[in-house]
Amino acid sequence: MHRIKRREAFASRRFPFYPKVTVDFSVGISYNAIVSNETESGDHMNHILSSQEWERLESCALFAGCSRDEIEPAVLDEACCVQTFQPGQTLYRPDLFSRCLGVLLSGGVRVTRDTLVISVLSPGDLFGAAALFNDRPDYATTLTACSPCRVVMFPQEQVSRMMDASPRIRDNYIRYLSGRIRFLSGKIRSLAADGADGKLAQYLLTNLTPERPRLDCPATELARRLGISRASLYRAFDSLSEQGLICRKGRTITVPDLGMLESCAL
Repeated sequence: MHRIKRREAFASRRFPFYPKVTVDFSVGISYNAIVSNETESGDHMNHILSSQEWERLESCALFAGCSRDEIEPAVLDEACCVQTFQPGQTLYRPDLFSRCLGVLLSGGVRVTRDTLVISVLSPGDLFGAAALFNDRPDYATTLTACSPCRVVMFPQEQVSRMMDASPRIRDNYIRYLSGRIRFLSGKIRSLAADGADGKLAQYLLTNLTPERPRLDCPATELARRLGISRASLYRAFDSLSEQGLICRKGRTITVPDLGMLESCAL
């Protein structure tokens, strides 16, 4: 904690335009910062994380199949820290980021590129992979807290040590990156699709799976993610519903048969 407070004191002088900034000096690049209202690390982590937050860590893509005994050393490492963000605060943006892999423990985070909504992160989701293992001076997207949220951050060097120590974590990380490639490919198809019907179909195919065939999202937010008007979105709802490709009830969309939707979207 003394190490953290010394860093915060320095950062508050270096970045007076933020109420409180924690700078990660271990990542090898200068002045990439994370805005946060609270930062905790090291031995305190066992007491800071709630049982629900531990469950989110255990179920996230990075630690899938790992036991609590396998995860605890990573969480208790002094390089790891938990940060808290309030609605509207920026976690990452192109000119303000840290070379860390984050796990969202609670709340929601919107990922945008200019005016385009790429995705909305939920508890258990990873972020920050695009900042790791490269020398680019900027980050690809902007991450903004939609609600009060807490995140746990693993610096690049720690991620590397974790993968060296655990083949399971290494394989999980590679599998996660492969999934991100598929997600972004689907996003490109969605953006290139003709009409609102195609954009909605491609978005659903990208974000749903046979195990999770439902999307719970307000129409206004979904229209924003697709880059179309609400009127166009409602016409797409009607069109896909009439074809039996989706079932919509309130803000919940269910796809009865993803294979059928995919064949119609091609």
